[in-house]
Amino acid sequence: MRTGRFRLYAAVAHGGFRRYATYRTATLAGVFTNTVFGLILAYTYIALWDERPGLGGYDQSQALTFVWLGQALLMVVAVMGGGFEDELIERIRTGDIAIDLYRPADLQAWWLAGDLGRALFHLLGRGVVPMLIGALIFDLAVPADPLTWLATAVAIVLGVVVSFALRFLVALSAFWLMDGAGVAQMAWLAGIFFSGMLLPLNVFPGALGEFARAMPWSALIQVPADVFLGKRTGFDLLTTYGFQAAWAVGLLCAGRMLQTVATRRVVVQGG
Repeated sequence: MRTGRFRLYAAVAHGGFRRYATYRTATLAGVFTNTVFGLILAYTYIALWDERPGLGGYDQSQALTFVWLGQALLMVVAVMGGGFEDELIERIRTGDIAIDLYRPADLQAWWLAGDLGRALFHLLGRGVVPMLIGALIFDLAVPADPLTWLATAVAIVLGVVVSFALRFLVALSAFWLMDGAGVAQMAWLAGIFFSGMLLPLNVFPGALGEFARAMPWSALIQVPADVFLGKRTGFDLLTTYGFQAAWAVGLLCAGRMLQTVATRRVVVQGG
């Protein structure tokens, strides 16, 4: 039984990968956009770090690496949305969610599997090229130790799961609001500000910085970037994984409970 379920979700993940792989023009446009935005941020960071060397505990090379890694992960962890949540919100609004609930698969696990496939495609399709371009133009602090790359990969996977759990909660709000656009926009803004997409959270002063680093969105970009830059090693790396895992488990459990409540009162808008 477990083997069958694993094969099912593996097939869903594969389907998610293939689905996004069909949008080749959109992928090329996304690579271009990420690269241009990365260049804008990179030169902004150069000006900022020229004025404030060592800002946030990063030298200029590390700061530039942070920029390009952030661009590589932007769609992987779906900081600005663009994953399954819009489709799930629409299925809830129209009542098609009832079909999903009759599938011989768990609703949350089904969408998680598909989102993992999406994330893998974006990592390969939209993440690698901007990072390579950044490395060609700027002096980036790229780790030579393969274990650092492996540690970063683990942090990225945990970040994707945290991102999914957040967006799953956002999508489930449509059971009560019928239109989750407002909640999605608030989550989108929080993700931009608290993930490290625009500035490393270590730059934020005092209590604001501590608050930002404690939020789940920091697990999306800030944490993987710090692992990549060698800021989290040894026991600190384990506590970092624990931080990400705690948010992932907590948010997934919250989503599970909300899903249980929501499916008891499926409401179709207008009928």
